[in-house]
Parts: sequence; C-alpha cells; structure tokens
Amino acid sequence: MANTRIVVIGGSAAGPKAAAKARRIDPHAEITIIQKEADLSMASCGYPYYVGGFFDDRRMLICTPTGVVRDPNFFLNAKGITARTRTEALSIDREARTVACKNLDTGESQTLPYEKLVIATGSSPFIPPVPGIELEGITTLQSMRDADYLRQVRDEGKVKNAVVVGGGLIGVETCEALHLAGIQVTIVEMLPQIVTFLDWELAKLVENHINSNGARVITGNALTEFVGKDGTVTGARLADGTEIPCQLAVVAVGVRPNTRLAADAGLDVGRGIVVNPQMQTSDPDIYAIGDCVEIPHRITGKSVLAPFGDLANLEGRVAGQNAALGDGATFPGTFQTGVCKVFDYVVGSTGLSETAARKQGYDDIVCAEFAGLDKPPFMGGKLLVIKMVADATTGKLLGVQCVGPGDASKRIAIAAMALHGGLTVTDLVNADLPYAPPFSPALDPLITAAHVLENKMLGRMKGITPIEVKAKLDAGERPLLLDCRGPDEYDAMRLGIGETLIPLGALRSRLDEMPGDKDAEIICYCKISLRGYEAACLLAGQGYTNAKVLEGGIMAWPYPRER
Repeated sequence: MANTRIVVIGGSAAGPKAAAKARRIDPHAEITIIQKEADLSMASCGYPYYVGGFFDDRRMLICTPTGVVRDPNFFLNAKGITARTRTEALSIDREARTVACKNLDTGESQTLPYEKLVIATGSSPFIPPVPGIELEGITTLQSMRDADYLRQVRDEGKVKNAVVVGGGLIGVETCEALHLAGIQVTIVEMLPQIVTFLDWELAKLVENHINSNGARVITGNALTEFVGKDGTVTGARLADGTEIPCQLAVVAVGVRPNTRLAADAGLDVGRGIVVNPQMQTSDPDIYAIGDCVEIPHRITGKSVLAPFGDLANLEGRVAGQNAALGDGATFPGTFQTGVCKVFDYVVGSTGLSETAARKQGYDDIVCAEFAGLDKPPFMGGKLLVIKMVADATTGKLLGVQCVGPGDASKRIAIAAMALHGGLTVTDLVNADLPYAPPFSPALDPLITAAHVLENKMLGRMKGITPIEVKAKLDAGERPLLLDCRGPDEYDAMRLGIGETLIPLGALRSRLDEMPGDKDAEIICYCKISLRGYEAACLLAGQGYTNAKVLEGGIMAWPYPRER
C-alpha cells in the first residue's frame, strides 16, 4: 500500500507541530512542509525578548531545547520530513488533491499531491491605513525579519524616541524591549485602556506601572498620521492634534487570520477558517490550525480568534494525529488564557473578565478584588492584585485576572485548570494546593480571593470597588472613609481623598467617632483591606448596617494618590 501523503502549508508553530506529530504516529508517511519564510518553527513569542537583549543569539529563536537549529536539514535528517522554505502555496485544488506552489528564490512552480492537507497559514499584522504608513522606520513585530530589524535598531543605539501603536500584548512587550535599549517609548492606544483582556481597573494598574518605569502611555487617542522627512518617520500625529516626535514606530494593533488560500479553495471561512473539534475544515481531508482558524470559547461556546502560541501547538498536535491516524483526537476550544511580562509586573488572565462576561449576556455575576503577597513577607513576598468573576447563582467560576510583581502566572495557571474542571467558588475555597513559605503563604492568594468572593456571595462582606468609590466622590457623596492602618503607614502612603485615620487596634475605643446614624455608609480599608475587613466586621457587630470594604485596599487603587 502506498504511503500517506501529508502536506502542511505553514512552517511557524502549528504547522511543524502537526508534521512532527504525524511523523511520530506514522513512520512511513510522506510529509512535506511548505514555508514561505526562510526560517522554520520560530519561537515568535520570543521576539520581544531578543529585541530587548534578554538573549543575544538569534539562533535561539529557531533551535531545539538542545541547541540544534530547526532548518530543512534538521527536519529531513531527524524527522524524515521535507521542508521547503522560501516556497509559497498559491492555490489548493480540492478535486485533484494538489497544492500549487512557487519557489520564491528560483521562480520555479510545482504541484504537490496530497491525501491529507493541513493549513497553518497564520496571521498577518493589521496595518492601519493612515497617511505616512509607508515611511522608513515604521515596522511591526510579527516576523523574524521584524525582530532582526528592531534588534539592529537596539544595537546601533541611534534611535532616541519611539512610538508603539497599540497597547495589547505585543505592544506592551515591545515597549519594554525598546525601553531597555535606552529609547524613550510612548504607547498610543485608541481605546480607553491598554491590555483589554483585563478589566479597566487592573489595566490601569498596569498602565501606572509602565509610566512609573519611565515609558509613557496615552489612551483614548487614535493615531491619525505619521509625519516624516526625506522618506523617514519623524513623528506620530494623534486625533487630538498632539504630535509625538519619533525616529521609530512599531505598529501593534492586532492581527488578521490569513484565510485567503482556504477561501479561494471553497472552504468555510468566518472571521477565521471554520473547523470542527478534530480541526477539520468543511473538507474532511483538509485540516486548519493556528492563528488562521476560529475556535470555540469554552465558556460562551461562541467562535473566537485565539492567536496564542500554545494553542497553535495543541491544535497542531490534534491535526497531525488525525491526518496520520484518523479523526480520533479532538481540541475542545479555549479559555483564552494568557500571561505577559510588563517590566516588573506579571499580567495574566483566563476565562471572562467582568466586562467580557457582561458583553456576552452574563448579567447575574458576582466579582471580587483581592490584594496580597505571593509568599510570606519574610520570604520576600511580592504584591498580587486578583479579580475573580463567578456566576452569582451557581457559584461557577467564569474568569480570573491577576497582575503585579508577584508570581501571577502560577495563580492564572491554577485558575485555568479550575475552569477546565468546571469548579465553583466553593470548590476553590478549600483547594488543596502545595504550601511552603518559599512558594506561597499558607493560604494561596487565589484561595484567599475565593474566600473574599464567597464572603460577598454569602452576605458576610459588603465590598465596594475603587471605581465605585471614585464615582461616589465625583458625584459629591461623602461616605466615611476609614483608613485602618497605623500613623507611620499613613504618613508614608495615603489616598488623600478625605479619609479618617483610625488604626484597627484603636477602633473599639473610638467608636464614639463613628456616625450616630447606624445606617451611614462607612468604607473601611488598609493597604490590602485585610484590616479593612476586620473593621467592617467590628462595626457590623456594633449595629452598623452599611459598613463596606474597599476591595484590594490602597494597593488596588488605580487612581492618583496623595503620596
């Protein structure tokens, strides 16, 4: 019997994974990768860190863990896979089961037959159609070529000012990379916030952190034009007329799936290529994987675009197995779990934010914010701010966000698995997680966040968010703002919003300073609102009916402080 012919179009992440998996399943299959670029199996998520100088050897982006470059010789010798680089797939003939392709170096055309085809054509950066976009010095960070260019800019040290257009993952990572090169960087984001997978208040903490590191963030202001001189960019003009001088601009306003090849072949295409859980397209002999596909969100069930490197590999594994063995493997979809490094902050999320949940029609939800350390103070614990979202009726977890200098990645990983398991807040309250002081407090911050949310759900705590407090103050309301810290802490750092300082240990003896009206609104807080919660409980025990806790305390306050 003839060997199965498997052709993979695309050689970045998903394609090589599919080819490698197919080879492990079927040692006799004829497997060919068609790759338009010169490089194969690139670690594209590493581009900002190469640009930023976290490592200097470019080959690390295309090497195996043991340091072997993943070039065509590697694929042929180590895996028995033919990899045709600098070769573009031009069209798919489904009736003849062939792919027409062209060698970009020689101009030679060729037709490759297939029995199973895998489309992994990835995505392309969206380029806004603004005047001046063609000027020299304007780039994206999507390819090895882009990474090489920005690394050259870094090494030459001639650029003094740069603009990053877009405040998503690539935008904030590129900002840090260029800042480390001594370049003054400004992020311009059209929307009211950066990192839109977070709710506004957590995104604002990230924005504040970027600003505190010497970069600058402008939100709610769109790019309208690049200006230049002698064909080279010299500035970026914004909707409000502001012009930011720059010798470099990086456009990072999102990507679009490369679906043309699939659409021209008559495959079903929505925002991305439509696939089933086996990663099959509307043609059962053609699979599609990676950034070019749309997949189901595992909470809402709706199709989403999820251009993440880890998902590309998981999808590739499923498609490769099915292409070689039959359609037994499935990929269930995504919770859109993500994490990134932003200077000294870790920024992560999984599932739905409050904003996303409400947009999807989840009106009966409950949320809680918590701030605390990722390990005990005597072990050098660092701050985390966590926001947890759940269904108010069932208690089922819907999403978690976590930011701060502490180990947010660990908490998002745990939360993602909780979503996989369909856990409720009550399940998390007693989660049996590993504990030792070098790694976490006795109660992990994620567990404590669940405790806060459970207390709210059971009516044991009345929480109020920083956004709600600010809205009250802006509306002229004047609740009693009770800062429960000590005088030294107050002198070192305070909100400056008209608060009253009464340390928790003195509150019982100073109850006469509380309002005479037992229904008066009292908002209690401290640095992380642990003492604020104790104060609210104390006041409730004294008959006060409207004692609330500022969730997350001072450390989750996203607005300017007095000091």
